[in-house]
Amino acid sequence: MADKRNSGCRDLGAGVEQDGITFSAAVYSEEPVSLILYHKGSEEVAWEIPFPDWPCAGIVYSMKVPGISPKKYEYNFRIGKKVVQDPAARLVVGRKEFGDLSDRGEHQVRCGFLSERFDWGEGERLLHIHYEDVIAYQLHVRGFTKQKNSRVRHKGTFLGLQEKIPYLKELGVNQVILMPAYEFDEVILDNRVGTVFPQNPGLQPGGSIAAGNGVAISSVGGKRLNYWGYGEGFYYAPKTSYCATNKPDIEFKTMVKKLHENGIEVIMEFSFPDPVDITMAADCLNWWQQEYHVDGFLLRMRQDAANALAGNPFLMGCKLYSDYFPVDTVYPGNRKIKGRNLAECNDGFKITARKLLKGDEDQLSDFVRRIRYNPPKAGVMNYITGHDGFTLIDLVSYDKKHNEDNGEQGRDGAVYNYSWNCGLEGPTKKKNITKLRMQQMKNAFAMMLLAQGTPMLLAGDEFGNSQMGNNNPYCLDNEVTWVDWSRERANRELTEFVKTLIRFRKEHKILHMERELTGMDMKACGYPDVSCHGSRAWYGAFEHMNRHVGLLYCGMYAECREFVYVVYNLHWNPQEIALPNLAEGMRWKKVLDTSASSEEEETQDIKEGSKEFIIPPRCVQVLLAKPIPGAKRQGRNSKAE
Repeated sequence: MADKRNSGCRDLGAGVEQDGITFSAAVYSEEPVSLILYHKGSEEVAWEIPFPDWPCAGIVYSMKVPGISPKKYEYNFRIGKKVVQDPAARLVVGRKEFGDLSDRGEHQVRCGFLSERFDWGEGERLLHIHYEDVIAYQLHVRGFTKQKNSRVRHKGTFLGLQEKIPYLKELGVNQVILMPAYEFDEVILDNRVGTVFPQNPGLQPGGSIAAGNGVAISSVGGKRLNYWGYGEGFYYAPKTSYCATNKPDIEFKTMVKKLHENGIEVIMEFSFPDPVDITMAADCLNWWQQEYHVDGFLLRMRQDAANALAGNPFLMGCKLYSDYFPVDTVYPGNRKIKGRNLAECNDGFKITARKLLKGDEDQLSDFVRRIRYNPPKAGVMNYITGHDGFTLIDLVSYDKKHNEDNGEQGRDGAVYNYSWNCGLEGPTKKKNITKLRMQQMKNAFAMMLLAQGTPMLLAGDEFGNSQMGNNNPYCLDNEVTWVDWSRERANRELTEFVKTLIRFRKEHKILHMERELTGMDMKACGYPDVSCHGSRAWYGAFEHMNRHVGLLYCGMYAECREFVYVVYNLHWNPQEIALPNLAEGMRWKKVLDTSASSEEEETQDIKEGSKEFIIPPRCVQVLLAKPIPGAKRQGRNSKAE
């Protein structure tokens, strides 16, 4: 039946041809290897065919089975006595129920084929939204809509995410970043009996789970749950249990197509633990780019491996995120690039912003540097929260982690969270504390959305989603990790504020420029593109005890006659801040204020001729100046002394 002639090797996996299917497998031992064929939907073995006794190249064994249809069969490999799945399988079946800890039969999980063409329509392609224009939104596909109040029909699935597109558009995001949504085995062996716990178990560099980490409350029979999905996976296949239909490939493609039609990019997070097969990783990412039209990838892997992928010409047309890319090495000399496709995505902005938010001293200078940071050859992702730590409401509600629900008894997760509970640990109904927490969350969003670079929001933060103080719920598939949509109505004030901030950012180009602002008057218009101010105009005071500063953005550097003045005061006392002079015919108007509630009026004129004003404690305010209709046109060299 099979053609075992050594006629050359194809790529690993299964290659569908007109007259049959060619199978190739890498075998790292000297054990015999065979192909197992099943009738589609059945665990019963239809045929088992030994591979040739010799590899076609290296350790790769290959053979062609003619006369079989991909629509009628599924397959596995047997190496020695063990049945294994093809790491390069394009579909994996037999894992329809997420987190099923019951025993599996030897042939329950099988590999399938892509056999149905998908109509992308004319002109469908990667969106290529510039980094400075991206509003990113990180989510877990299952957790985003699994909760009972999510108001979607297909909860916890790609189709459920698709149902949330109107919400995403209304919020203002134009990019979703999906935590691992390729096929992975969420059921892993719990081999930690008698293990001594490390001080900080959790995800290790490259995304692998530390040995001995993670007793889940759902641990059954020596098994536990990997809810996040980091670790080894079947990198070419969309996750079956995130699928509402029986066609995960079609459902994923439909989701991508609908998101693209609504101007929203799709970024996938990939975890490649050591040792990293660079050739496989590059082939895998290019597969998702070509087959599923994914716009880019967030890489969890060893940095030198990520750097190698960044230099792959097939991937230079999509977005790649990692801790840090040495762009001068990736793009040496005078090599030209069509826009920025690389972006650094690390905790630098997060740590500095969190420290200043809680009121730590000696953070102001670093914070200003980070909100201006916008390198010419790479983007930079600015975030304050992520999946592996406190949500935003928890950041302002807990001084310490509360990880009891995951069975770790508080021994896991980050010890230093740079959080502040605003005076009381955990949930409370005390109005003074809840008001302060609301203000602090607004401050955090203002820090992200008024910074240069690319803001990256965590799903649910915009309406106060909580994990009840758990900063490492990697093994929990329940109400702790599912986004709690019941909070959306209760925290509408916060959601509306985030929408307003996103809209304001988009309307004022000077707040999201393509290149870093210089702090100099390059246009000889009397104002630098950005300048810092303290209690005196044009003099930013960065002494270690200061926690307030004003940043003046001159819109003329974005071809707009306006000024945007963003004033930060993270001190617990009110502070006096200088008002830079404006040219004749312009007047300051306060347009955003994190200390104002939804019932209060944020927008108000600043008294004409004012030289300074008082900004309330723990507050961010935005002032806007535009020419008054009919007033004298602004002259040059009108900067305040």
